[in-house]
Amino acid sequence: MKLYEYLGKKLFREYGIPVPRGKVVASAEEAAEAAAGLGEVVIKSQVLSGKRGKAGGISFASNPDQAREEAGRILQMEINDLVVEKLLVEEKLKIEQELYLALAVDCSTKLPIVLASLDGGMDVEDVPEERMIKWPVDVSIGLQDYAVREICRQLGVSGSLKNEIISFMPKLYQFFRAMDAELAEINPLAVTAQGLVAADAKVTIDDDAIFRHRELPKIKEKTALEMRADELGLAYVELDGNIAIMANGAGITMATLDMVQHFGGKPANFLDFGGGADVDRTAQALELLLATNPKVLLINIFGGITRCDVVAEAFVKVRERKGFNLPVSFRLVGTNETEGRAMLEKTGIKVFSTMDDAVRQAVEAARAL
Repeated sequence: MKLYEYLGKKLFREYGIPVPRGKVVASAEEAAEAAAGLGEVVIKSQVLSGKRGKAGGISFASNPDQAREEAGRILQMEINDLVVEKLLVEEKLKIEQELYLALAVDCSTKLPIVLASLDGGMDVEDVPEERMIKWPVDVSIGLQDYAVREICRQLGVSGSLKNEIISFMPKLYQFFRAMDAELAEINPLAVTAQGLVAADAKVTIDDDAIFRHRELPKIKEKTALEMRADELGLAYVELDGNIAIMANGAGITMATLDMVQHFGGKPANFLDFGGGADVDRTAQALELLLATNPKVLLINIFGGITRCDVVAEAFVKVRERKGFNLPVSFRLVGTNETEGRAMLEKTGIKVFSTMDDAVRQAVEAARAL
């Protein structure tokens, strides 16, 4: 579960990690009132998305009137299809240098890993490999002082900044472990005259450990369409491509997405409508995809419990009811394959026997549009 920046900073503060003074607001007037007590401020949209600054979701104000104007503008925005409902109004820091510091779970080693760089700020993902220090942490002994000193040595820092990092980093590790975090990222970690300050907070809590943190609010990260899919009992994730994908099973759905990318296409979604779906459930899954207005529809069915004729019948019914005319690429193999093929071919739909052929046609069709 991802946490909003203001929640991450609230928790940071509880673990002794310095953060800017600020206030969460929900209106332009509240932003002006907050700015009156803080002086020059930064106004930050609170959405669970990166690249807020590039999207215009972060702004500065030197007085309450300007804060009111900027807050009003940001509150009318959608950032990556997420509506801005809250803002964090913070004091503007006088930053001497921007660092990057994070703790994450390394999936390959199954250990926490410290990520540190002198190149913090926007586009940190473009920092050269040699400029990003990576230090795995043995959970049986924790983040020891010698490890922090070695990270500082590899960073090339010394003097007062080194001492501050040596004091700061164990607090972030303590937070990471105590909160069962998968990610605790500070970008930038601001060097100021008063010391190190977490100018941002990106925190993700392990979903399987949330029961240990009942004090945390339950944050819904899903889009409106994803929540609708939840109500229908469908496994659905929105993506940013133009080829709508539907398959029966998580493994085959992931393989279909990979194959689309392999051939140079862009998946619009992940949709696994499960095994053993009847006509109505299959039709609901199809209608959900059509609501996204894709360029191409790609359906990949390996029939076992899911019968090919049921999928074909649902498709024909939805097409007759909706009257859509977008390109469709259909792979149909397995239980009642012959009956399913006959239904689809009767309506002019070509049916493929291999996933490669179906995906290739879908990608070519998307390119042609």
